Amino acid sequence: MPLFLSEEDVEKLLTMPLALAAVEAAHLDLASMQACDVPRQRTRLPQTTLHILQGALPQLDAIGYKAYTSNRSGVRFLVHLYRASDGSLRAVLEADRLGMMRTGAASGVATRWLARPDARVAGVFGAGWQAEGQIEAIAAVRPLQRVKVYARHAGRLAAFCTKMSERLALEVIAAASPEEVVRGSDIVSTVTTSATPLFNGEWLAPGTHINAAGSNSLIRRELGEDVLKRCSPIVVDSLATALCEAGDLLPLLEKGRLQARQLIELGDVICGRQTGRSTPEEITLFESQGMAVQDLALAVRLEALARERGLGVELPYGG
Repeated sequence: MPLFLSEEDVEKLLTMPLALAAVEAAHLDLASMQACDVPRQRTRLPQTTLHILQGALPQLDAIGYKAYTSNRSGVRFLVHLYRASDGSLRAVLEADRLGMMRTGAASGVATRWLARPDARVAGVFGAGWQAEGQIEAIAAVRPLQRVKVYARHAGRLAAFCTKMSERLALEVIAAASPEEVVRGSDIVSTVTTSATPLFNGEWLAPGTHINAAGSNSLIRRELGEDVLKRCSPIVVDSLATALCEAGDLLPLLEKGRLQARQLIELGDVICGRQTGRSTPEEITLFESQGMAVQDLALAVRLEALARERGLGVELPYGG
C-alpha cells in the first residue's frame, strides 16, 4: 500500500549525509541520461500560486512530482512518488523539511566539487529556514572553522546564529554588513528572496566559491553583473531550468553578455565530463534553481527507510 509520510516522519528519517548522497546520485543519473527533469511550471492567481516540478529516475523505479502552493498565509509542499514501472502510487510526503535539506544538499554537493579543499570560512546571506540547510550541508563537506551570517532582522539573526552554533558545534556569528560576510570568506552562499544584488564583486577574494540558491524566478536577483564577470566556471543544476528562471543569469543572457554554452551542469562536473575548479584562484559559482529529480531521489530513500522502521500511514488509494 502507498505510504503517507508527515513532516514528523521525515524529520525522524532525514539526515544531511542521506540528502547529499541522494542529490549527488540524481545529478549523476541526469548526466548519464538515466533521468529526466522538467523545469518548474507555475499557475498564478492574484492570491495564490501553484508550483510544480516533475521528473523521473527509472533506475529507482521512480516517477513523480513536487507540488507546492505559495500564499500570504504560507507555503505548503507535497511530493507524490509513483512507480515508473506500472504507474502505481508509492508514497506521498510532506516536503517542507525535505525541500530545505535537498536545497542545502545541492549547495553541499557543489561545494564538494567546486570549493577549494582548504576552505574553512563561510559567509551566508539569509537567516531563515533555508539557510539552515545551507550551513549544515557546507559544514558536512568542508571542515569549517567559522560561519558569518548576514540578515536584515537583527533579532532573528542573533537567534539563528545561536541555534546553528549549538546544533553544529561550530562558530556561527552575526555579520554587521554584507561586506563583512564576503571579505575573508572561502565560500559564500546566498539563500534570500532579494530582488537586488546582495554584495559587490570586488569584495570577493580569488579562490572563493559561491552558492546562489535564492534566485529561482525573474523577479529575484542575488548576484550582480560585477560578480558574474569574475566567476568561472558558472555551474547550474540544470541548463534547461536555468534558462527558464535563473534570475541572476537571465539579464546577462538576454543582453548577450553571457552565452548558454558557457554554463556547465553540475552532473557533468561530478562525472568528469566537464572541469570544475581548475586553479586555486578561480572564483567558482553554482546557480541552484531546484529540480524534481533531487526531491524524488530523496523521497525514494525516505520511503524505503520508513517501511524498514514502520513509520508512516498507509493510504487507501493509488496502489
